[in-house]
Amino acid sequence: MDLLVLEQVRKHYGSQQVLRGIDLAVAEHHVTCLIGASGSGKSTLLRCINLLETVDDGVIWLDGRDISDPRVDADEVRRRVGMVFQAFNLFPHRSVLDNVTLGPQRSLKQSTSVAEATALELLDRFGLADKASAYPDSLSGGQQQRVAVVRAIAMAPRLLLLDEITSALDPLLVAEVLDVIAELKREGMTILMATHEMHFAQEVADRVVFIDNGQVVEQGPAADVLDHPRDERTVRFLTRHLGR
Repeated sequence: MDLLVLEQVRKHYGSQQVLRGIDLAVAEHHVTCLIGASGSGKSTLLRCINLLETVDDGVIWLDGRDISDPRVDADEVRRRVGMVFQAFNLFPHRSVLDNVTLGPQRSLKQSTSVAEATALELLDRFGLADKASAYPDSLSGGQQQRVAVVRAIAMAPRLLLLDEITSALDPLLVAEVLDVIAELKREGMTILMATHEMHFAQEVADRVVFIDNGQVVEQGPAADVLDHPRDERTVRFLTRHLGR
């Protein structure tokens, strides 16, 4: 079953066409990876899905509901669609525990005890139990990004959007963040992620979508797109990023 469906989604900034009629479907409990060069439109696409940007044309369906309708309550949609950005975006003046519990308490109206119990369980699961009382500036980049992921999943989203979440990390820290994503996949989380980590996409993605110049050039099962690309643009991109 498709949890998310995009039909002919278009977005422009002035005369610049950023998304040129995107058609895309994300199956429930699957990991879908968006690949493509920087500036191809991946981040804009994710921001449109999370209603941080308004689409100029086309329809975005979530659970069968048109969330691109301007009358939709964006905050209500964002309670069901979690997003983690390249930058960690943690509140520096709040502890790790406070960063994770703030959303569930304010948006989901959870009690402090329930929000903290859930947060501590998640922090423990992802190797951050001893950091609950720490502040973001005392954490490594990999730890901060793991906290950002925990903060997103503490809201129990239907869909998790990840925007190049390892791009700002030292290569030595990338693996610990990707391990978290692999664990979420095993738990059945529905994930749409933009990534340059091609080997990770090979191992974890159910489906890969190659975007170039705001258009879907090729998409399909990960093994088909990554191992047997059909479009010459996909071949050139993968040659650069997989070294083959």
